[in-house]
Amino acid sequence: MIIDAHGHLGDILYPNGGKLIYKRGVVMEKLWDPQGTNEAQLNRSFGMGKLIYEITNYWATKGQRARNFTATLENYQRSLDENRIDYAVCLPIAPYVTFDDLAEAKKQEPRIIPFTSVDFTGKQDAAAKLSQDVANGAMGLKLHPIIQNVSLTDDRTLLALQAFEKLKKPVLIHTGPSGYYLGREKSKNTPAFGKVKYVEEVVRNFPGINFIIGHSGLFWVNEVCRRMAKLPNVWAETSFQSPEIVRKLVDIFGPDKVVYASDWPFGSRAPHIRIVKVACRGDQELEDKIFYRNAKELLGI
Repeated sequence: MIIDAHGHLGDILYPNGGKLIYKRGVVMEKLWDPQGTNEAQLNRSFGMGKLIYEITNYWATKGQRARNFTATLENYQRSLDENRIDYAVCLPIAPYVTFDDLAEAKKQEPRIIPFTSVDFTGKQDAAAKLSQDVANGAMGLKLHPIIQNVSLTDDRTLLALQAFEKLKKPVLIHTGPSGYYLGREKSKNTPAFGKVKYVEEVVRNFPGINFIIGHSGLFWVNEVCRRMAKLPNVWAETSFQSPEIVRKLVDIFGPDKVVYASDWPFGSRAPHIRIVKVACRGDQELEDKIFYRNAKELLGI
């Protein structure tokens, strides 16, 4: 069994992103995609990842945007089938893609494990909506401070977390500074909101919530390990990390606190599966824990 703990459907960068879910025949724009190069070498950057990202930032962002626009249900299902994924956590980012969008898609694809998201536009009572979404099947909460452009220290975030803590579901937070817009649109996001120190502060302030650290911090994974290794309410996920880093996460957080994730379509599932297998070095029990047992227990499924 494999449970992918991090993925997306729809356009998470622009309004009415749910409409993309049902488009058919969508293929990725042809361009240089640095993530494809990274995946070919199993995300190994030999300590140069942050520098390479800075140097190739324009093309890395352009490539990730091109991947974003391929997040249709048709492509999602094909990826699940080709990689034999049994279930996949699907993460909305309100107001662009919502829990309601994913709940509707789940009617066609039962392998979807939908999370909910906070709409920071003020059009909804956040606490009431989160409670309603969990009652309707949301299995957790996604926070993306960069794309949503709302700091984790913002009162609106803290109030949402206070409400969600009562619902006893996990929270996945994007961790690590990154950008998603180009040119004049850069002001739509604030990469610094993804800094590890803000995530750590939230994790420490809400000990009643189990947190999944998105991408284990990207290029700031060592900082995640240093700051959060001893926190009992932290799970690490494997997207964009190399086999060597996945092994380090197991050593530091423990074999019960690491979960497989691809961040599809931003990451491809096949190389991320291969990364976990290489990291596990033939240890079938460890593979089973990372691929599904840990996520199954964390999600309560």
